[in-house]
Amino acid sequence: MGEFVRLEVDGAIATIRLDRPKMNAINAQLRTELQEAALEARERPDIRAVVLYGGERVFAAGADIVEMEAMSYPDMLAWGTGLQEALKVVARLPKPVVAAVNGFALGGGFEIALAADFRVLGERAQVGVPEILLGVIPGAGGTQRLTRLVGPAKAKGMVYTGRFVKADEALALGIADAVVPDAEVYDAAVAMAQQWAEGPAVALRAAKQAIDDGLELDLDSALRLESALFAGLFATDDQKAGMNSFLKNGPGKATFTGR
Repeated sequence: MGEFVRLEVDGAIATIRLDRPKMNAINAQLRTELQEAALEARERPDIRAVVLYGGERVFAAGADIVEMEAMSYPDMLAWGTGLQEALKVVARLPKPVVAAVNGFALGGGFEIALAADFRVLGERAQVGVPEILLGVIPGAGGTQRLTRLVGPAKAKGMVYTGRFVKADEALALGIADAVVPDAEVYDAAVAMAQQWAEGPAVALRAAKQAIDDGLELDLDSALRLESALFAGLFATDDQKAGMNSFLKNGPGKATFTGR
């Protein structure tokens, strides 16, 4: 249990809760605690899905500029690499991850949300990569994950201007997967995670790997990866339960154990 990041587990769903008043500004300690929470969520078999949450007021308004402003080039190289490594752990969690976003998710805060598989935004939420307004660029995945999500032209439009994107536009761009009233953000994210928490955990892990790793490969290599992952699932209990249930009861009625 960290000072600024907590891992809260309810049933099969874990919430990685950012809690550094007032705006969840990302400093070295929060970054380290985020990585530790994600590593624990990765290793625990009882956790089947994860929600990233910054609270009712704000998701994370960005990096701690007070800490960052005085850094030298070597300092910032280490700091930025550390944040990238922490978000890589989040992005590579072998479980579905949903970001529940209220208020601002900006800069490094937005980059945390981009490391999730899905994003649920409150109606008054705003996201963006405003680093250009400070004379720098996103340094923890913003130029890469955002581009893969919305395409290069739209990503450049956000990065070059540093503008804030409201929830309705984020939904239209494909940044948000759902927009709900602010008071319902966390519950909606948990409900989204719940559908996968009861699913075939090994197959979901394979699906995430096939999609994410496949994006980095040429098509033939990606298809070989998919084929190998597909065949490997025939060694799981869930495959047997799923196909047996389909033959007896039709689709969508199987009970999975996650093995």
